[in-house]
Amino acid sequence: MNWRLVWTEPAQRSLQCIPWQNAARVDAAVTTYAETGRGDVRRLPTDDALTVRLRVGDYRVRLTLDASEGVMWVWMVYRFG
Repeated sequence: MNWRLVWTEPAQRSLQCIPWQNAARVDAAVTTYAETGRGDVRRLPTDDALTVRLRVGDYRVRLTLDASEGVMWVWMVYRFG
């Protein structure tokens, strides 16, 4: 499925707070996942059925996949570790 990406305001702000090279890598990984379904994606034990985590190096991206609308909601980008 090819997802339409929607970056929420908190996700946009958090992406702008990281170094631009890392932000570009995160953006490319999110776009690749939306277009191809490829990426290091996991559903965490505490997540609901629609929410996943995309790992991009030291960064994590929290996403919700709304299959009924074909929308991938990007909620947050944060550094892990």
